[in-house]
Amino acid sequence: MHLGMLLEMAADGMADRVALGPKASGVTFAELAHRARRLGAVLEAAPGERVGLIDLNSPAVPLTLFGAAIAGKPFVPINYRLADPQLRAIVARTAPATIIVGDGVAERIGPVEGIEYLNRADALALAENPQGKESDGWGGDADDIAVLLFTSGTTGEPKAAVLRHSNLTEYIITTVEYSGSGEDEAAIVSVPPYHIAGISAVLSSTYSGRRVYQLEAFEPRAWVEVVRAESITHAMVVPTMLGRILDIIEADGQGLPSMRALSYGGGPMPLPVIERAVGLLPNVGFVNAYGLTETSSTIAVLGPDDHSAAFASDDPAVRARLASVGRPLPSLEVSIRDAVGEAVAPGERGEIYVRGGQVSGEYLGRGTSLDAEGWFPTRDEGHLDEGGYLFVHGRLDDVIVRGGENLSPGEIEAVLLEHPAVREAAVVGIPSKEWGEGVAAAVIVSGDVTEDELKAHVRARLRSSRTPDRIQFREELPFNESGKLLRRVLRTELSDAFA
Repeated sequence: MHLGMLLEMAADGMADRVALGPKASGVTFAELAHRARRLGAVLEAAPGERVGLIDLNSPAVPLTLFGAAIAGKPFVPINYRLADPQLRAIVARTAPATIIVGDGVAERIGPVEGIEYLNRADALALAENPQGKESDGWGGDADDIAVLLFTSGTTGEPKAAVLRHSNLTEYIITTVEYSGSGEDEAAIVSVPPYHIAGISAVLSSTYSGRRVYQLEAFEPRAWVEVVRAESITHAMVVPTMLGRILDIIEADGQGLPSMRALSYGGGPMPLPVIERAVGLLPNVGFVNAYGLTETSSTIAVLGPDDHSAAFASDDPAVRARLASVGRPLPSLEVSIRDAVGEAVAPGERGEIYVRGGQVSGEYLGRGTSLDAEGWFPTRDEGHLDEGGYLFVHGRLDDVIVRGGENLSPGEIEAVLLEHPAVREAAVVGIPSKEWGEGVAAAVIVSGDVTEDELKAHVRARLRSSRTPDRIQFREELPFNESGKLLRRVLRTELSDAFA
């Protein structure tokens, strides 16, 4: 199946529904398809083999995604927040291409061989022109590259993950009901367009018939105001976003009356934050979604019923599932394996492997990461409990090796977050002459608590080797705009601070 077919189905079956923008004046699915076909015709004739986008959220995101698919060219959304030299390097790797850019972006980058820039305003004008030529189909087939997404590059040079039309459409048709959304449903999208969550939001909303309202970038007050004014029913946030949203609604006491479903992902959700969210938003169904760029988005889901059952249970094993990412999607297989690739028993930790039609595991110029049987090694550490619930403990690359013992930062962070004074916590390994690596933590607290008290709190729950050697109190932790903790940055900062 091809991305162009998803839009065509929406335009045919839900033509008059509002697809994009305000409920009173937004663009219908029929008009969205017309505009995408016009832009597709422009992009087909434009120079280059790919279509890039360097911009904030705007109607240009879905139009360029679908327009590139119609033109038969891969869509390459690029991180506009990168420093100019890094941005220029990514653009050079995208050549030959036509890249749609926001104001001032082309001037930041400068001329690059094989790159043509098209201003966002001009691209939207071409798409909106009723006299413009429309493409009469879509280019390529299901096995062609639909999207290239550069990884965040927090631990090295960014890689370009390859997602083919077949990967993305497999994810959509196996997880989303066609035309399944009510006409009153609307989703707010504030994640950046170069993140897999931004791509999947466009595709899933189109296929289900749900209106999308875009925020150029996340700002908590603006987010809350839009949700209330536009009667938003669905949203996806990362943990840091949710905490800031809760601060606002707790302060003004007005809640989010229209919200029905709020999904979260992109990083571990501290248990106190989700407990606070359930208390402040009792009528909202919470969904924890775990996925990767290389898997076309979601792998596992902890749904509203799972949240309710865990909150209501006195069984510690069931209650613990609030810290899980739920059960794998029915269309996927998940396996936990040890260092030599053998499957481990429930409850035992290992590397998370995943297999299914939505899984790409492919990188441009580097080939596939899939093994001979089609399994993708995620490089995430996790375990499955007896009920099949998946727990993610962090990146294997982040494991701290202290005196020959492997320590999971996520395990220590979870215990720190159980302390009532700790709002955010991050743990990394720093150089130690005695142990090779020592355990260092950075915390954001509310209230009075000392370093010794936090160490005692951890020591009482974990072995002494897992107790942080040093703890730094901070005003903020280094996250990227997708909500991922920049452990490499934090490791450098704490290594310097505690040298």
